[in-house]
Amino acid sequence: MGGPKQQQQQQQQQVGYAEQLVAVNRYNPDILPDLENHVNEQVSSQTYSLDANLCLLRLYQFEPERMSSQIVARILVKALMAMPAPDFSLCLFLIPERVQMEEQFKTLIVLSHYLETGRFRQFWDEAGKSRHIVEAVPGFEQAIQGYAIHVLSLTYQRVPRSVLAEAINIEGLALDKFLEHQVANSGWIIEKGHGKGQLIVIPKNEFNDPASKRNAADSVPLEQITRIFPILG
Repeated sequence: MGGPKQQQQQQQQQVGYAEQLVAVNRYNPDILPDLENHVNEQVSSQTYSLDANLCLLRLYQFEPERMSSQIVARILVKALMAMPAPDFSLCLFLIPERVQMEEQFKTLIVLSHYLETGRFRQFWDEAGKSRHIVEAVPGFEQAIQGYAIHVLSLTYQRVPRSVLAEAINIEGLALDKFLEHQVANSGWIIEKGHGKGQLIVIPKNEFNDPASKRNAADSVPLEQITRIFPILG
């Protein structure tokens, strides 16, 4: 087996090959099997190639009988993992409504809605009922936890431990360990307090600190604020 550097080179070659295919043969259905293989490679190697995935979904529109539900589900899970980027909506737009009505896709649409509206407890409850869909893609949980922390950092300077626990779906000793890692690597500070009353200080940024001057062009879009708002309730 090769080391991490060799694996990274192989992953870059895979992504580069897919990009070349898309650039040259964007509307050629002959590349369907290669693009499907590339989706599975993205899953196994924890890489991501939105352009190749959108190209595959477009080709499925022209060749509906060749559509693989498993591949489409994997594309959508990878798109969810890319939040706050709007990849999920971009992919969903290319998937026929009749396909969206399949149970697994209805579930993924509900999950995306919970994430967009900051309803993390409902998200984790629903994801827990659908482990067979989301656990097929390594790194899913960590990616969503990263998104949840991103949302919290737009809203809070000090996060109550209970709010953080709910948002990232970690409690007890596992949460202690997670916090230790964030303190050591991400500049978090844990204020005095015990149990659920503990407060976690997130580094200041232009969104959670009104004193941080920023250009009007860099301000948070209203749509993003309304999406985050339910978490404050």
